[in-house]
Amino acid sequence: MAENFKITPMYRQYLEIKGEYPDALIFYRMGDFYELFFEDAKTVSKELQLTLTSRSREEGGVPMCGVPWHSADSYISELIEKGYKIAICDQMEDPRQAKGLVKRAVTRVVTKGTALEDSNLSSKEHNYLGALFWNGELLSGGFAWIDASTGAWTGIQSVKEEELVQWVLKM
Repeated sequence: MAENFKITPMYRQYLEIKGEYPDALIFYRMGDFYELFFEDAKTVSKELQLTLTSRSREEGGVPMCGVPWHSADSYISELIEKGYKIAICDQMEDPRQAKGLVKRAVTRVVTKGTALEDSNLSSKEHNYLGALFWNGELLSGGFAWIDASTGAWTGIQSVKEEELVQWVLKM
C-alpha cells in the first residue's frame, strides 16, 4: 500500500490503524476534517465524486481526500448504502496539548447492520438487526431481533434448527 511513499509518523499511525481494520475505510480525524489516505482515498474519491489530492510531494504524493467533520454523517451514510464498512478514527487528546503526534483511536465502526443514526435509517420502513445462535451439542438455539427505528424487540428459542432458519428468512 505505502511502498513508494515516505512513511511519516502520522502515516505510520494511520497504517497501524488500517492494519487493525483492513476491511474498513478509515475516516481519520485531522482537525476539522476526516481524511482518507492511500487506497481508501482512491475508493472514496471515486464513490463520492470527491477530489483526490495529495498531502505533499515530499512525502511521495500520498493520495488523500477528506470531508468536513460536521458533515461526515451524510458521506458515511452514502458509503454505507454502497456496502462499505467505515471505521471512525478520532483524536483522543487535544492537539494543542499533545506532545508530538496526536493520539488517535477507532471510536466507532459503522456498517449497514450497525448504522443507528437517523441519517442512516429509513423512516418509512423497519430497520431490523438480528442475531442467530445454534448449539449443535445441545440441539437448540435462538434467534432475536430488534427494530432499530422503534426499539421493539423479540425472539424465539427452538430445538428445531429449521424453525429458526424460517424466522430468519421472514425478516
